[in-house]
Amino acid sequence: MVWGKTKSWGMLLLAVWLIIQGALFFVDISFAQKGAVMAVLAIAAGVLLLIGR
Repeated sequence: MVWGKTKSWGMLLLAVWLIIQGALFFVDISFAQKGAVMAVLAIAAGVLLLIGR
């Protein structure tokens, strides 16, 4: 697996979401649907964590 030892897609998406959230604090990147993209990542990570994937 390319992503190392992470076996859970939910944990992987959560890690990506956290990294992006942290990076956006330091780098002022702005695009029209930034909030929507971050919300979709958060929802997907939460759902996958709940179903155990």
